[in-house]
Amino acid sequence: MKLKLSLLAFFIAVIGMAQSNVKNGIALQGYDPVSYFENLAAEKGSEAYKVQYNGAWYYFTSEAHKVTFEKNPSYYEPQFGGYCAYGMSKGYKAAVQPEAFTIFNNKLYLNYNLEVRSTWVKDKEERIQKAEENWKSLQTK
Repeated sequence: MKLKLSLLAFFIAVIGMAQSNVKNGIALQGYDPVSYFENLAAEKGSEAYKVQYNGAWYYFTSEAHKVTFEKNPSYYEPQFGGYCAYGMSKGYKAAVQPEAFTIFNNKLYLNYNLEVRSTWVKDKEERIQKAEENWKSLQTK
């Protein structure tokens, strides 16, 4: 029975990773998701403060940020699995530059780079709606 549960947990983690922009098992390229909200900055986390959530490791700049994340991880997760919000609005998954981010309506959106971000923010509400529609079908691909 334990083996079956372990295999089930493994497959759930793999599926979660496939749906997210995760490299080597690390989400957000090692950037601290709480820093985006609390410091309005992209800050590289440390392996010393890490948490596994939805099959990926999240790194933090401090124990306090780690604890904050653990209390409500879904709040701090980037939208669209951490893929570029602009790309998702166009119907594809694209990598991101961690510094190219926007907090809007208490959600974290990432973009391919700062230039794409400047285009995305001009009509972000419309693009978010399109991205949410596209994410429904793209998240499992």
